[in-house]
Amino acid sequence: MVAYIRQKVVEEKRWLDKGVFNEGVAIAQAVPGATAMQVATYVGLRLRGIVGGLASFLGFSLPAFALMLFLSWLYQVNHSLPQVHHIFAGLRVAVVAIVGRAFLDFFLPIAKRVKEVLIAFMSFLLFYLGVNPFLIIFACFVLSYILFEEKGLGAEKDTRVNYKKILALPLFPLVFLAVLYVLHREYFYLSLVMMKVDAFAFGGGYACLPLMLHQVVEKLHWMSRQVFMDGIALGQITPGPIVITATFVGFYLYGLIGAIVSTVSIFTPSFIIISVATELQQKIRHSTWFLRAKRGLIASFSGLLLFAELKFIGGVEWNVIKLFLGIALLTALLKRINILWVVVFTVIFSLLVPF
Repeated sequence: MVAYIRQKVVEEKRWLDKGVFNEGVAIAQAVPGATAMQVATYVGLRLRGIVGGLASFLGFSLPAFALMLFLSWLYQVNHSLPQVHHIFAGLRVAVVAIVGRAFLDFFLPIAKRVKEVLIAFMSFLLFYLGVNPFLIIFACFVLSYILFEEKGLGAEKDTRVNYKKILALPLFPLVFLAVLYVLHREYFYLSLVMMKVDAFAFGGGYACLPLMLHQVVEKLHWMSRQVFMDGIALGQITPGPIVITATFVGFYLYGLIGAIVSTVSIFTPSFIIISVATELQQKIRHSTWFLRAKRGLIASFSGLLLFAELKFIGGVEWNVIKLFLGIALLTALLKRINILWVVVFTVIFSLLVPF
């Protein structure tokens, strides 16, 4: 999706030059949230400020939200049917393969770097011992500053920053939470959980999975692990980022209003962070803490994703057919076959081959 955005924005429309766009990609990869969503928002911010960023943000997210809402409704109405049960039994295997591929994408680039592997192992061990993942991320942030030796170049001269905008932006989620707290306490807690997940999802959309799993399944017991995996599978059918699973969670719990609250909440912190990061772009992109934190935080999510993968493996009732299906799907994903085709194949296979 990032490559497609680059083609549209840089080559066809010529809204941004290549250098400015690439800086936006680097920032989007370093801050929390789904990378493609952040890149699209960055383009709007650079072109038309906050209003442009909001327009890009909504244009990118609304189609996925609408489709996920429809799929969530279908799931709620039909999930007890035998055919649907067979389909989701296969899709849970696909989720294991998808998250396995995500883990390898995070881990393989750092596999030969001792310090980053150490951070990944530490995050996995702490998660396994039941430490709150948000505390783990903070610990990895501190450890990154100690272990790594990157030296920043400092801010560029004559950089002007609109500090009023930076201070004003965080007020919006606070007001949103306050209104929900007064009007509907359950919506407030749902919103708070999703905002926490989004605010700490460094490393792209897949980084939200272990955090959301911890909150929704392990801690609050809002749904079973299997139902959560079904939501991930449905998210892979949509054209949007995997964090759109939040729409499924909200709809499963509280219907349409829950889906809206959950979706707004899962995207709001990252929208504010990319807006602030774009405003501070010249100041932070070469800073020491930024360069070190980026390495350590992305390494930590290797460990968190591995833990989530083990949990998802435990959510499947394995047999020989499912094992071979999982290996085949993981192989296809490693060969960069589009996830949508992997999901479509899994649906057809699940209907034709009894488990």
